[in-house]
Amino acid sequence: MRSRKKLFITLGIIFFVAISVLFLYSDLANPKNEKIIWGASFSPPYTRYLGLDVGETYKYILDDLGFRYLRLTARWDEIESKQGEYNFSELDYLMNEAAKRNAKVILAVGQKTPRWPECNVPEWTVHLSDQEYGDALNNFLKTVAQHYQNHPALETWQVENEPLFKFGEICRSLNAEKLNTEIKAIKNVDSVHPVMITDSGELSFWFNTAKAGDLFGSTAYRVVWNKRGGYFNYDWLPGVFYRAHALLFGLNLNNVFISELQAEPWMPDVPLSVDNIGEQMKSMDLNRVQKQLDFAQRTGFSRAYLWGAEWWYWLEIHGHGEIANYIKNLSK
Repeated sequence: MRSRKKLFITLGIIFFVAISVLFLYSDLANPKNEKIIWGASFSPPYTRYLGLDVGETYKYILDDLGFRYLRLTARWDEIESKQGEYNFSELDYLMNEAAKRNAKVILAVGQKTPRWPECNVPEWTVHLSDQEYGDALNNFLKTVAQHYQNHPALETWQVENEPLFKFGEICRSLNAEKLNTEIKAIKNVDSVHPVMITDSGELSFWFNTAKAGDLFGSTAYRVVWNKRGGYFNYDWLPGVFYRAHALLFGLNLNNVFISELQAEPWMPDVPLSVDNIGEQMKSMDLNRVQKQLDFAQRTGFSRAYLWGAEWWYWLEIHGHGEIANYIKNLSK
């Protein structure tokens, strides 16, 4: 009798777990947000790395692909390569081209900004003390804020990129207190535009970042590569995982974006070339891009900024326009 009772209990538990798992991956738990807003990130240094012209590639993203929500970067090492001397010419061009088309920009600024190696700081900061470095960084933040606070294309500030997540080259120590100081440096100049803080969607708990700013941005890298294990994907994490994570912190989903939706390859440490397109497609091809877009819609977040627009253009130039042609239909 006891053995039969144990059997029923065991079967009941197995049934409950199975039903729970099925629900977790169902459309009911992961409804599709058909109203999601699509945006794209753009990086002049990465564009040049691919051998492309910055202006031509940027206009391709704006005009051919039709994006009207962009994420750009005010890189400290480029704008203030010499202490106290500022060169906004390239970023001014990008902001002005966006404004001509009524496009809206998230402008990332700080010591750790998008694109490898992420720690994009001027060489002259190396020998500064921590106090001097902090003062120089906050002065840079204020200068950038003063320069763009009234620009018609500016919509949102992004302070640092995944600031408390250890990835890429490590900048000077950055903790929650220092991050708050940087946010205040921007807000003391510009109290109108909101500030977004970002974090890893797969490898972070968001404890010190979820409510640090006015908006929150989660990255989403679903296919990664490392030397030990090769390729690994996160398809087993459904959209509801990200949504539940946001709701756990009491975030309004309208104020939560996917700040970087992977739509380019993550592959072994070799330069991209026409000779290894096959390797690139192992982690990002048209089918994977479609999966990424579907996943983004199922997070319930209000926007997703795609990561890889420069690469799509590079592919198209080299006779592989499938991804670019598919993306062009997003804005239609």
